[in-house]
Amino acid sequence: MTTADKKAAPRRRFLKRAATGAVATGALAAPMVSRAQTTSFRFQSTWPAKDIFHEYAMDFAKKVNDMASGRLKIEVLPAGSVVPAFQLLDAVSKGTLDGGHGVIAYWYGKNSALALWGSGPGFGMDANTVLAWHNYGGGKELVAEIYKSLNLDVASYMYGPMPVQPLGWFKKPIAKVEDLKGLKYRTVGLAVDIYTEMGAAVNPLPGGEIVPALDRGLIDAAEFNNASSDRLLGFPDVVKNCMLQSFHQSGEQFEVLFNKSKLDALPAELKSIIEYGVQASSADMSWKAAQRNSQDYIEMKKAGVKFYKTPDAVLKAQLAAWDKTIAKKAEENPLFKKVLESQRAFAERVGQWQNDYTVDFKLAYNHYFKSGAKKA
Repeated sequence: MTTADKKAAPRRRFLKRAATGAVATGALAAPMVSRAQTTSFRFQSTWPAKDIFHEYAMDFAKKVNDMASGRLKIEVLPAGSVVPAFQLLDAVSKGTLDGGHGVIAYWYGKNSALALWGSGPGFGMDANTVLAWHNYGGGKELVAEIYKSLNLDVASYMYGPMPVQPLGWFKKPIAKVEDLKGLKYRTVGLAVDIYTEMGAAVNPLPGGEIVPALDRGLIDAAEFNNASSDRLLGFPDVVKNCMLQSFHQSGEQFEVLFNKSKLDALPAELKSIIEYGVQASSADMSWKAAQRNSQDYIEMKKAGVKFYKTPDAVLKAQLAAWDKTIAKKAEENPLFKKVLESQRAFAERVGQWQNDYTVDFKLAYNHYFKSGAKKA
């Protein structure tokens, strides 16, 4: 062996070991992804399978599943598959279900403060502004505090600001506040208290039971949510009058629930996928709602449904009933008062900016589409 060979030998041995190590590392590393176990989560929605809300739940699951590339799979079942709709929260907390999709107002009986994420006028905030408060104004932390106080092992994500909900479906149009007195009426959350204050006899039925109850005369009137849901659930088949515009639930959004212990056990990247999946689903749901709700609104008009604007006197009576309701609840429940104070501070600041900056889009719509408007 020459002197040059002796000098080169250690370098060749080093390169050989490095190459062997790289191959070994590659052999071990590459299959780690392909052999990674799939974590399966069983979800249930609080919606009938035919409702567009269940479709939104499926949309959320698909986004997460697609982004997780097989490492996480969320399967969504319709209401009643495992537990009744109103038992979802407890089922998720106990681990009977890994998660679920619904609205937080359904858990009003656990703590009245939970209904403030949807019921009532939200100090003038629309649904998207309520969602802004939730994400950036302290709402997220308050939800976690309330669930912790109830010893519930759940993690909550709010998303999907809903359009303003109608006053509801009535056998005869509502012309004045007195028309609500004595009516057997369906609603949920703090809206129960609002309409009770206004003289109605309220029954908080889950979504799938409303139309059958209307059809059998067990209730006289009901609200659910939007044109697409109302049409799919069959409201136009049993009632032909719908009153549009209301303050009872003008700022609601959906809630995705996870069993917190199971969520916390996921790797950080999967938890990030869930968080960003919620945000993506929120935007997509808003766009889909505009498309589908407008189509179904027109189809119901074609089918003979009469739509009426809720009289201003009724809207003002709702606000007065709301003020009485929240004063009483705040006195009874410190967490209720805490949420109200947080919402009010955010609404006063953001509402001033929003109201000053937002143009009246109805003015532009009438300019282009009402009778006498010039075509471009």
